Amino acid sequence: MPIRVLLVEDSQIALTILKRILSSSPDIEVVGEAKSGLEALAMIPKVQPDVICTDLHMPRMDGLTFTSEVMALYPRPILVISASVQDEDTHQVFQLLEAGAVDIFPKPLAGLTIDNQAFGKELINKIQILSGVRVLTRKRKINSKPKKLESDKVSVFQPDFYHKPKIVVVGASTGGPQALHDVFNQLPSDFPLPIICVQHICLGFLQGLIDWLANSCSLPIQIAQPGDLPKPGKIYFPPEQRHLELDSRGRFICSDASPLGGHRPSVTVTFISAAKAYGKSTVGILLTGMGRDGADGMQAIAEAGGFTIAQDEATSVVFGMPKEAISLGAAKQVLPIQAIAPTLLSLLHTNSSYLASRRD
Repeated sequence: MPIRVLLVEDSQIALTILKRILSSSPDIEVVGEAKSGLEALAMIPKVQPDVICTDLHMPRMDGLTFTSEVMALYPRPILVISASVQDEDTHQVFQLLEAGAVDIFPKPLAGLTIDNQAFGKELINKIQILSGVRVLTRKRKINSKPKKLESDKVSVFQPDFYHKPKIVVVGASTGGPQALHDVFNQLPSDFPLPIICVQHICLGFLQGLIDWLANSCSLPIQIAQPGDLPKPGKIYFPPEQRHLELDSRGRFICSDASPLGGHRPSVTVTFISAAKAYGKSTVGILLTGMGRDGADGMQAIAEAGGFTIAQDEATSVVFGMPKEAISLGAAKQVLPIQAIAPTLLSLLHTNSSYLASRRD
């Protein structure tokens, strides 16, 4: 059976291009087209889509309201297709992920045609991935301030880990923005280690991701600059389409080297570099994502004596990357997303009285 897709887009040009691209795949059937969220919402029970592709800005009902309504009434995997421009819109795109959408993808340009094979192949691949994602009904939450997760209500692993951690490296792909939000939202403002994070994301959306995460995170978040030394209490992302590594002095290197496994930046490249620079003092965390990027890097950290955590299947949007690391024996702990930050803090605070003082 082909994957049934509903397109929600008020631009006729973009709608035509998207339909042509998707119609070129025998595995996908476009079962409906709508020019507003309100129109699309009425169509869902009739056309029963497996995946919904929606724009952000639309008349009568915008993408954010539409996504919230879909997740409350007819939960489906949602791909946000929006212009990847460096302005406030990219921040707003991530609000759709907070409302329940699964991933984002750049809107096709007016001059783009079906002949652009790379763009079309990537879009088709995204939809194929999303068609296998299980989503749950969500209550309507529009423009609500994110709440801190109550870490004392989750089971926290007490690690038998005797090396003082000096750096944290995190990797994620599909479903990663939401997972990063959940982890970073629990870290205190006095978190004492630098964090390097590699998230697979479409070109043009990185700054929007950073702005969205920073809105609820107590730690400053920035793009790593070549030659800078990672500082405690800061979160760093690689520049777009560049690998991020550490040199022999522990300073950032931003590389244009070939993609690894189709990815640049690559989680594995960063993880291996951190393992070489920090050895047993490295903490590696691999979150939700398609494929196996990060698995070999996680293994390098584990072999160096570092501590490694993989997100579990139940809380992963896509269990590909963590599963690959687990199959290599590279994950010392497999944890639900809500337990990762508390476990990370328990690595740093072995004194129970200190932990108690933080809760007071």
